Amino acid sequence: MKKYFTALFLLIGYQLQAQTIDVSTFGTKPNSFADATASVQKAIEATRAQAKSVLNFPKGRYDFWPDSATETHYYISNSSSEAEFPVKKQRVGLYLKDLKNVTIEGNGSVFVFHGKMISWVIDGSEDIRLQNLSVNYERAGMSEMTLEEITPTSVTANIHPDSKFAIIDGRLEWYGEKWITKNHHAVLFRPNASTLTYSGWDAFSKSKAEKISPLKVKFTGDFSKLKAQAGDVLTIRDRYRDYVGAFNNRSKNISLHNINMYSMHGLGIVSQFSENLDYDSVVIAPEPGSGRVIASSADGMHFSGCKGQITINNCRFKGLHDDPVNVHGTHLKVSEMISPITLKLKFMHHQTYGFMAFMPGDTIVYLHPAALQIFGQGKIKTAKLISEREMLVELEKPFPSELKIGDALENVTWTPAVTIKNSRFEATISRGTLITTRRKVVIENNIYYRTGMHAILIEDDAEGWYESGPVTDVTIRNNQFIECGYNSAPNNYVININPENHQLIPNYYVHKNIRIENNTFKIYDYPLLSAKSTQGLTFVNNKIEKSDFMPSGNPRPAFNLLACTGVIMKGNQFGAEKPTIELKDMLKKDIKSDIK
Repeated sequence: MKKYFTALFLLIGYQLQAQTIDVSTFGTKPNSFADATASVQKAIEATRAQAKSVLNFPKGRYDFWPDSATETHYYISNSSSEAEFPVKKQRVGLYLKDLKNVTIEGNGSVFVFHGKMISWVIDGSEDIRLQNLSVNYERAGMSEMTLEEITPTSVTANIHPDSKFAIIDGRLEWYGEKWITKNHHAVLFRPNASTLTYSGWDAFSKSKAEKISPLKVKFTGDFSKLKAQAGDVLTIRDRYRDYVGAFNNRSKNISLHNINMYSMHGLGIVSQFSENLDYDSVVIAPEPGSGRVIASSADGMHFSGCKGQITINNCRFKGLHDDPVNVHGTHLKVSEMISPITLKLKFMHHQTYGFMAFMPGDTIVYLHPAALQIFGQGKIKTAKLISEREMLVELEKPFPSELKIGDALENVTWTPAVTIKNSRFEATISRGTLITTRRKVVIENNIYYRTGMHAILIEDDAEGWYESGPVTDVTIRNNQFIECGYNSAPNNYVININPENHQLIPNYYVHKNIRIENNTFKIYDYPLLSAKSTQGLTFVNNKIEKSDFMPSGNPRPAFNLLACTGVIMKGNQFGAEKPTIELKDMLKKDIKSDIK
């Protein structure tokens, strides 16, 4: 009997050990520049036979082409509309479908993707870890050129070697591997300030282009309104988000460690209805030494309808055309009442639709969009998509009598706790962090450096982007906010708590319990904090320093508070110029402050 148990324990121990599967076994060779897509997929499929496995890539370069890649069909939040991208077909480099306990070990390798591809998809999987690898594209979706000489009638620019172009009938066209830029969107990067501002391609598209050397082009036309200077880098992409950088869908316990995303097509790393996401030492920034300035055509990390714990630690974001981090759910609008327990719901935003926003057993709340007022709670009994834009849900109990057509539902089961720490946000055109989740949020020990708009934005809306929901427990502490908001003046608040409730209800507050403490704010202008419809807002023990980064605008209040209560502002350090507070739809008892 003793021998039996010893053998049993040895067997269990063996089963718990990860089995290493080397991709070279399937014919994948590093630094061969051959298409590794099919052979790597065979290696991925081999992990199914193991209880726990490590897929090992000997260090080197691996190339992936769409020709032999898995074709998928995903509706991805915040990506594209029916008009922009009517058929949701995407080619995927690494496809991890219905897998468990798999680690992809890159050993410092770089995965180079060709054409338009999603670098990886993790779908219906559990306990997946990617580590020690870099992602790049042979031809990044972003085109870049450095402006050398600028006059009212001409511009001479040096084209980045990675930005393929052709001059056809006197017009410059950007192209890649089986794609061409058609719907131009341009952002100007100023290297000496590390700032990004909105620009335009119209003046260039209407001008005459002439190649004067292999990578130098002279544009002749009307550039009298071009707000640029020599040395600026104009970055141009297609504004349609037909692809994403990576996609985690309906998966659980996903870890990314020591990952470099040097370039991504469309939206960034998107996680949709996934649970427990741990991102450590993920860098979304151009490859050092590449000369590129943009890494992502849109967001860095996007989380839609997730739950469990999201942790972002030791990460860095630099060179993005949109927000580094965005966490939200999706409000669906009530379009028809079929019966007392059956509702037809509609996806409203043009870029978000087609996925199962509700599942049986999910808890939901009902709300009036104009006020964002929650007035009831329920549970889903059955749910199905009846078209790309519509869902039919059956409730366990009748919906509230005050529910009407045009009201909205939020899925509160799929709302995550979020921790963002020890990370750096810089060189982004828009915000640093967007957070709308009702569970615990901690944002600490980060550096927000010259984000184009608010460093942190807390919204919630059911009439525009339809991104849910309210926050109930947010701590923002020990961060450095340095010269943020230069793209959003005059309302360039470093932190903006801005629920989109256009109708204020007495004694009803959208957001609750937001603590901003022990941070350092280096501001060049007056606006610091704006808050609306918030109960329990604390701004204490922060240090505020003045900077000469840019000229200040007209004098304005540092604090703009609208319909808030339970506000505490104490122990903050200001310079010689004392801040002012603007209150609206509030009583004196709603705020306790030592700012005189």
